[in-house]
Amino acid sequence: MSIAIGSQDALLLIDLQPDFMPGGALAVAGGDEILPLINALATKFDHVLLTQDWHPPQHISFASSHAGTQPFEMTEVDYGPQTLWPDHCLQRTAGAAIHPAVDIPHAELILRKGFRREIDSYSAFLENDHATPTGLAGYLRERGLKRLFIAGLAYDYCVRFSAEDGARLGFECLVIEDACRAVDLPGSVDAANSAFASASIRRIRGGDL
Repeated sequence: MSIAIGSQDALLLIDLQPDFMPGGALAVAGGDEILPLINALATKFDHVLLTQDWHPPQHISFASSHAGTQPFEMTEVDYGPQTLWPDHCLQRTAGAAIHPAVDIPHAELILRKGFRREIDSYSAFLENDHATPTGLAGYLRERGLKRLFIAGLAYDYCVRFSAEDGARLGFECLVIEDACRAVDLPGSVDAANSAFASASIRRIRGGDL
């Protein structure tokens, strides 16, 4: 069944940046493959918003900031468990830019996240302490936007937590599965799918729009 797009709908595109694509510092397999579909989907929406991971040097999420650790290990920080990553999306670097193949001239907002050195930010709505807001919820409410179609990178981290937080904050959230790719650490995709089911977040395909 085709889903009709209306004036209260927005396409929320997560972290379409070279560092998350093949050859990047934190490459997601097939991350670049979703860009043609995303560009096509964006033409169906009056409202398109993008997030941009934007880290300072020595960010808390970097394994290089924690002596004796390796990327993809877990550590404990003030706000709880934190996956450690390779240095990525450093501010003012080419890897942190919006990918040049993203062709969405009518995008109305680019929201930067992860720019505070002492806290990571997967979600477009809340940083990883699950308390510090990014301001996105207020923006959407002021614009009267109530339903979000979410796509991008990566399915099992920043897409997942954006959808969960959006639903928790009262927005209807749908994840466009074939317009995402996953990091796919052990158990991470299953955890994302379970979280979506628990929160009644629908998983759809681009062809449904």
